[in-house]
Amino acid sequence: MKKLRKEDIDQGVFDLYDAYAHNQIDRREFMNKLSSYAVGGITVMSLMSFIMPDYVSKLQITQDDPRLETKYITYNSPEGGGKIKGLLAMPANAEGPLPGIVVVHENRGLNPHIEDVCRRAALAGFIALAPDALTPLGGYPGNDDDGRTLQRQRDRYKMLEDFISAFNYLKSDEKCTGKVGVVGFCFGGWISNMMAVRLPDLSAAVPFYGGQPPAELVPEIQAPLLLQYADLDKRVNEGWPAYEAALLAAEKKYTVHFYPDANHGFHNDTTPRYDEEAAKLAWERTITFFKQHLSS
Repeated sequence: MKKLRKEDIDQGVFDLYDAYAHNQIDRREFMNKLSSYAVGGITVMSLMSFIMPDYVSKLQITQDDPRLETKYITYNSPEGGGKIKGLLAMPANAEGPLPGIVVVHENRGLNPHIEDVCRRAALAGFIALAPDALTPLGGYPGNDDDGRTLQRQRDRYKMLEDFISAFNYLKSDEKCTGKVGVVGFCFGGWISNMMAVRLPDLSAAVPFYGGQPPAELVPEIQAPLLLQYADLDKRVNEGWPAYEAALLAAEKKYTVHFYPDANHGFHNDTTPRYDEEAAKLAWERTITFFKQHLSS
């Protein structure tokens, strides 16, 4: 069987996967449409195997990394899902309180990749909390297909409340300085934007390819924004012009980056949408931004 490389894959496959991953088409339609790209020795199954996430071998920081202290905690979200579970991570043997980061998952719950991102944030010198908005439904079910199905059962504004409660939990933690930011991906990018709207004491927000808030709510934003977009992400990017106009009109602090030739999900290194150069640069910018705005 031909070993696939990213450069072998037509852009249409990535666009098709994006539609599937965001519930615009179901699995049967995804498979049927994928078959049109199974040419030249490439099979549908090889395409499926290639495009789906690999959580086993792609972890950058293992769960037992001795440089970190990690544990699962449960916090109260009275306006959201009630009791919410999350991964809490911080540098081992940290001296004194640390600034905090809420890490917000995609539209499939707290999967291994987002837990890995939480650990990366902690390793950069922060106390990081990655909640699982699927907690009221039993938590991340172990695969993304079922995770997306479960997440569709929850109201997204109730889930927003869960992440707002995570911010409050982290802000009041004795090991946190009280300076807290948020970073989120896809659905988590929308959550990050909306947390900036809802929380006047949010210290910084970094939405990755996230949906934009309504223009009429933009004047409520107080936190500085670092907005990360993928050039090829037409679905999300179509909302940017109106968002930019509202930010400019309200004289809000923001920095925006569009990463050339990058797809939605380019930061997620478990799928071939991953763009190593763009992801590393975006993460470096994210950490620099947090260090600038979350310092005491």
